[in-house]
Amino acid sequence: MEITVIGAGAIGGVLGAHLVRAGNKVTFCDKDFEHVHVMNSSGLRIEGQDETFTVECDAYTPEQLVKKKPVLDTVFLCVKAQHTKEALKPFLHLVGEETKVVSFQNGLCENEIASLIGRDKTIGCFVNFSADYLEPGRILYGGVAALYLGELDGKISQRVTDLQKALECWGPAQVTDNIWGYLWGKMSYAGLLYATALVDETMAAVVRKLDLRDTLMELCSEILEVADKEGVKPIGFDDWVPELVYPRETRDQQLLDNQLEKLAHRMAANKKTKSGIWRDLAVRKRKTEIDSQLVPILEMAANHQVPMPLTEMLVSLIKEIETGSTQMDWDHLYKLKGLYENGEKICS
Repeated sequence: MEITVIGAGAIGGVLGAHLVRAGNKVTFCDKDFEHVHVMNSSGLRIEGQDETFTVECDAYTPEQLVKKKPVLDTVFLCVKAQHTKEALKPFLHLVGEETKVVSFQNGLCENEIASLIGRDKTIGCFVNFSADYLEPGRILYGGVAALYLGELDGKISQRVTDLQKALECWGPAQVTDNIWGYLWGKMSYAGLLYATALVDETMAAVVRKLDLRDTLMELCSEILEVADKEGVKPIGFDDWVPELVYPRETRDQQLLDNQLEKLAHRMAANKKTKSGIWRDLAVRKRKTEIDSQLVPILEMAANHQVPMPLTEMLVSLIKEIETGSTQMDWDHLYKLKGLYENGEKICS
């Protein structure tokens, strides 16, 4: 198996480095010329909780790699969700009959990939470990977490099993017959993470704000209701348990509170105490992935006539922070709370 990692940042860099160290043939591709240069000259350094290591790299910019005209075997697509089409288009003429593209991304990007190369060449992936690109050639790795691979039609195939075995050099990669369940489970969790990025505070601190808990869980429930309408049963991971949140009418508050404390403890213990969304807004001063993650869910909700007032406000607030028209502030979360409580009074 020859692996081409498109997007050698946080996720692609960590997985690719572990695969290289295990003796696999890996080609890195990234649009950041300086990152490519450092990887080729000094290697790729992974700085983790348990170990730090550096691997020698074979790295190219997209333009450089296209000139080589390689026959693509296995592609790990590890770019931001909003860059899916942009990242794949230069290589479409190099996609052959046996090429497979695995989406190591946040969102429902598998649908977009399939529209470009076909569902038969697209493999779904749920990945939840934390990592940050620090500077050219350096990546901060938060540690092993959940990773699931699956065919879009739910079949357990040999190619997915082969991928799982290859990724065991990184950690406990697993195969699932419900990849959409994991992807939607993560989208409900993404709603929570976007909410924590409305303030300049740790994820755990926001999750532990009891006066905001009902609001945050309703935000997540809006997303989970759309998944339900899509015929998907979301699956939990790493102390996030969607079935304790939705359906609303079966929610056991004590069980949910206990589970959320476990989640907050996990968040606080992680090397990354703030989300990648927060980092995009506060450090890199760039757009988040919200247009490719939550906005498509709003569109699905409209088709199902499912109201999502909290998600709509959340998207609006994140976009205001992106443009600099407002700053991170606890007041944003209390605006969401006010909207939720007013809605409850109207419903009652």
